[in-house]
Amino acid sequence: MPDIPSCPVTGASESLPEYPLPRAAECPLAPAPAAQELRAGKPITKVRIWNGSTPWLITRHADQRALLPDPRVSDDDLDPGFPYVNAHRAEIAPVTPRLITNTDAPEHTRLRRTVNGPFVVRRIETMRAPIQKIVDDLIDDMLAGPNPIDLLKAFAFPLPSLVIAELLGVPYEDHDFFQRNSGVVLDGAVAPEVARKASGELAAYLDRLLTKKMTDPGEDVLSEMAGRVKAGEMTHTEAVHMGVAMLIAGHETTTTMISLGTLAFLQHPDQLALLREAEDPKVIANAVDEVLRYLTIVQTGVRRVAKDDIEIGDVVIRKGDGMIFDLHAANWDPEVFPEAECLDITRPARIHQAFGYGPHQCLGQNLARLELQVAYGALYRRIPTLRLAADLADLEFDHTGTTYGVKSLPVAW
Repeated sequence: MPDIPSCPVTGASESLPEYPLPRAAECPLAPAPAAQELRAGKPITKVRIWNGSTPWLITRHADQRALLPDPRVSDDDLDPGFPYVNAHRAEIAPVTPRLITNTDAPEHTRLRRTVNGPFVVRRIETMRAPIQKIVDDLIDDMLAGPNPIDLLKAFAFPLPSLVIAELLGVPYEDHDFFQRNSGVVLDGAVAPEVARKASGELAAYLDRLLTKKMTDPGEDVLSEMAGRVKAGEMTHTEAVHMGVAMLIAGHETTTTMISLGTLAFLQHPDQLALLREAEDPKVIANAVDEVLRYLTIVQTGVRRVAKDDIEIGDVVIRKGDGMIFDLHAANWDPEVFPEAECLDITRPARIHQAFGYGPHQCLGQNLARLELQVAYGALYRRIPTLRLAADLADLEFDHTGTTYGVKSLPVAW
């Protein structure tokens, strides 16, 4: 690890660090150096974001575990103190339907209950064999095609797109449409009106599909939600926007983890060898959790607002103060993960917070884990000579999206 540079963290507002904090170019898979310094010295401190507001940044694992389940810590993005990720999110908040992503109990509990069933471990585990078939077919196509290739296009994009399309009941032939618009919605660098147009196109697309499934249901999540709409358990608008959220999250994050995880393993050949040779499914499952911890791809932080005064340590977070939880910094907390800068698939890693923590933790985490277990378990075993076909310094990383990843990953074998 490079030396962690100093960063001004005290004093007047104009001297506060700007968040998101920049990564070190020479260590692209690590958390921002300033975030690690803050975790060690001022684990709860103010930062400044794009609109000049100064929310609290929380970087310690224990503090995040204490605060994220606290009912005084709210996901209500209509609160004036909510620290929006960008101008687009701030602009659309007043017109965005109340979903599991922007509500608290009891409304959040009601909404989550309507969509939780398909994502419980028992249901997700029934998808292992179909996902294995998709993975094997994609690897067959890779081996029969050109060498080198871009792993994103050949494997990391199509796998989660095929899986989420099947789960939701979305035609896979429309994957270019939903991948393109999802990328725009998640890109913090695009103009608000561009993001709003992409979001509207996705909503209109899901609206048409949901309407069709009201009269012609199938064995999929959209059809289940259509049934709940007909039963009066959720509104049509709630179902549409829940479908949009699932479609975006269901392929974008897993795509990133497949590609960036592969890069991490290629940079750690000893760990890749352990994973490749593993016969025990529990070893593969733990490897997935360790690489989730190590990379923690959500780079915009989890955003919340205080609904009441909260005293934690020697800090008082006032009612109306915004909060940002830097998950990557917490997942490299040496108090919880000794030698956290080392990728070690033998360490107990399940207590990481890559999926968040508390009542709002990621709905699709069981599906993500399963896809990664199957993908990592097959790809490196079937292509044991897989290697990076470009210099690390030449790879282009996405610093503006909700998730951090590579824009392409040339590999050869």
